[in-house]
Amino acid sequence: MRNEQVFSVQGDDELIARAGHLFESVLTDFLCAARDLRTWSQPEARAAVQRRMCAKDTAGFTTRKLLSPLALADEENRAHLRLVRSRGALVRISGSPLPHETILIDRRVMILAGLETPAGREYTVTTSPTLVDGVHSLIRAIWDSSMDLDAYLRSDVPHLDADGRIILDALGSGLTDASAARRLGVSLRTYRRRVAELMAVLEAGSRFQAGLRAGELGLPRTPQ
Repeated sequence: MRNEQVFSVQGDDELIARAGHLFESVLTDFLCAARDLRTWSQPEARAAVQRRMCAKDTAGFTTRKLLSPLALADEENRAHLRLVRSRGALVRISGSPLPHETILIDRRVMILAGLETPAGREYTVTTSPTLVDGVHSLIRAIWDSSMDLDAYLRSDVPHLDADGRIILDALGSGLTDASAARRLGVSLRTYRRRVAELMAVLEAGSRFQAGLRAGELGLPRTPQ
């Protein structure tokens, strides 16, 4: 794409067919700004992008992901972001509202995602330097004021009282509910209610996830 181009496509399949090769052309920087992790409505489209990105030697360029707190809505999302980060990507969480998903490739190509429609999401692809530079400056300003994923998670630590930390310790030690309830001096029904409340505070979908989330946040299990 040597000349300036602006074109729109409808749906993930058409985007991959007409612009998929652009994901292979990354030289120095791949930046994705999104509200959540559902940029692609079809899993196969996401996989196609990943294949194209992995088909070339990725050494020498940086992958950046700028996301809203909505992207941390559940443990599965957090696990995905930890995996992405472990592979070398930089991940930041923005406190400012983000526009619809935007992908910038080497500050020379931009892909903007529109609203979902029954016919699929519309994407606009452009190589216009004026448009690309303008949006890049906006997103980089948000990036510079955003928090690293780990720092954001640490800042979002919920408060646990002494009983909450005892419950967390009981969940990690393998105590039965009955034994843990006796340790706390409460009924089995009350203990299970408090476990449910603790899981809600930690935004965990299971007791196992509660332990993972507590470790991620650096929460002490036993009262200090």
